[in-house]
Amino acid sequence: MDYDVVIRGGRVVDPETGLDGIRNVGICGDRIAAVSEAELDGTRRIDADGLVVAPGFIDLHSHGQAIAECRLQALDGVTTALELEAGAAPVSVAYARAAAEGRPINYGFSASWARIRMHVAGGLPLGEGSPGPLADLGSSAWRGPAALPAILGLLEKELADGALGIGILLGYAAATDPAEFVAIARLAAAAGVPTFTHARPLVEQDPDVAVDGADEITRVAGETGAHMHYCHINSTSTRHLDRVQALVEKVRSEGAHVTSEVYPYGTGMSSIGADYFHPDRLHVLGATGTPQDVVYARTGETVASAERLLELRAADPSGLAFIRMFDEVTSADRLVEFTALPHAVVASDAVPFVIEDGRPYDPLQWPPPSFARTHPRSAGTYGRTLRIARDTLPLADVIAKCTLGPARVLEDAAPAMRRKGRIQVGCDADVVVFDSDRVTDGATYQHSVRPSTGFVHVLVNGEPVVADGQLLRDAFPGRPIRT
Repeated sequence: MDYDVVIRGGRVVDPETGLDGIRNVGICGDRIAAVSEAELDGTRRIDADGLVVAPGFIDLHSHGQAIAECRLQALDGVTTALELEAGAAPVSVAYARAAAEGRPINYGFSASWARIRMHVAGGLPLGEGSPGPLADLGSSAWRGPAALPAILGLLEKELADGALGIGILLGYAAATDPAEFVAIARLAAAAGVPTFTHARPLVEQDPDVAVDGADEITRVAGETGAHMHYCHINSTSTRHLDRVQALVEKVRSEGAHVTSEVYPYGTGMSSIGADYFHPDRLHVLGATGTPQDVVYARTGETVASAERLLELRAADPSGLAFIRMFDEVTSADRLVEFTALPHAVVASDAVPFVIEDGRPYDPLQWPPPSFARTHPRSAGTYGRTLRIARDTLPLADVIAKCTLGPARVLEDAAPAMRRKGRIQVGCDADVVVFDSDRVTDGATYQHSVRPSTGFVHVLVNGEPVVADGQLLRDAFPGRPIRT
């Protein structure tokens, strides 16, 4: 049999079957058709001698959904990037926009509780008139009382339109009635989809919080039977991760369906107008709880004072800003701890590009211009994960956290995910070929759009997007993932 593509002689790692050995992989169309020790003939041949052949990485938490951001992720080994924490509303508009523009990697969206609540409680628009997923988080209009039946009705419609679950930015509206969260979880459980929650603060971070964020997620999972996915458990738990992880493991052992994710960075990023960035609230996530923990992304300015922070919040409330949670150099062991966290998958929390004011920007330009900024996790999460874990964890375990683990989070709700995260006959030909000794992240906080290196080939649905380490600018084989 002749194959369209043959990946020859690589170290093939399939995390589900435990395969870890030299094999040849044959691809026909968009599916894997053979995984064999025997020689295979194909129209196109990729020599993978000395390289690892793995399932393409699946990112459950990517706010950077435009073409340029997806290209950066492809160069980081990602073949599927989903917007599940913030979500979109209406999802039909988000899917239609991505399909019309084309995407180099697969894409999908949850239903956005925050955006729907902004519409119901604050009168903010949905759909084409709606800004990006992190906009308006600092607005007080959506954080007050809201008509719960209207919210649930709109969420139910989004799920009927194929949303992959419900994204709940609860940490940005921490005064929300806990009963509302329970009602949303019940809706998700009835629909058979996960929730993806940015938790409220912990009581150690905010003694006045309505309910401890970790207690709430784990309790509601047990109470409703909903699948609760705990977004970036490392960055919301900060110095209290041991307590939170122990609680998650306890309820999992009791039968609750709780999954979680981590990213290997010590600095977060969100809208500067969000509650976390108020001078009186910096202690919740910030390393020192002072304005100097904050860097305004549009200009790279380190905020010098509380007065300056308030000015920036008023002038550009949706503008992205960094918040330093700990020093990555002096606390490098914490990054290893995140990577090794039991049962947690890897997810980037990638964010959209920030463009300097007044600079002309073509979103199809490649490589991105120097005046485009983002969080380095948007470009380097998976390269960094592989680098950090190189001497601490078995490679197959790390690959599982980036592939099979994320696929299993979604596969009950979205059957298409059962064909992803695996190198097996009949599975989707989403494949990454990389040099395990050389792979690393290139992005830094000063140069945040530098791509990772060591990812030699990336195929999405059988079509090359990265070849010999170079992005193929005309490749747009990404497809939608829906329920």
